[in-house]
Amino acid sequence: MALLPILHFPDPRLHTRAKPIMVVDAGIRKLAADMAETMYAAPGIGLAATQVDVHQRLLVLDISEDKSQLQVFINPEILSRSGECEGEEGCLSVPGIYEMVKRSERVQVRALDLEGKRFEVDAEGLLAVCLQHEIDHLDGKVFVEYLSRLKLSRLKARLAKQARITV
Repeated sequence: MALLPILHFPDPRLHTRAKPIMVVDAGIRKLAADMAETMYAAPGIGLAATQVDVHQRLLVLDISEDKSQLQVFINPEILSRSGECEGEEGCLSVPGIYEMVKRSERVQVRALDLEGKRFEVDAEGLLAVCLQHEIDHLDGKVFVEYLSRLKLSRLKARLAKQARITV
């Protein structure tokens, strides 16, 4: 397994729409394992392939306290949404930034597992939020883009200033 570099907002590659995976093979399983290792090391609870500059519809997440329940979603699609909730979100592609975001409270998602078998999950709470957040990445959207234009422009200025300081 290998740690993969994570793209940081506002990198334009984060806006690339990921393509469906046609065959679940050893290469996809290795990518999922590398993404999981990268997510745990970051540390985070979710990671989409887009964030590691691989534009295929694959995401990994683990919302367990002890990091023992890795979930892999290949070609995930949201079938239904219900309710509304608002909570603070962060992102490995926007380190150190946490903002309030409105999401659906519950989602039903269909995907493939690492064996290429189709499954569905009815998610609520943190799992629902994580799935929406990571599927947004696969669709080329970063959570900060839900913010007002003013907040987003301030955030971009802050990130640009941080980048100048660390260079």
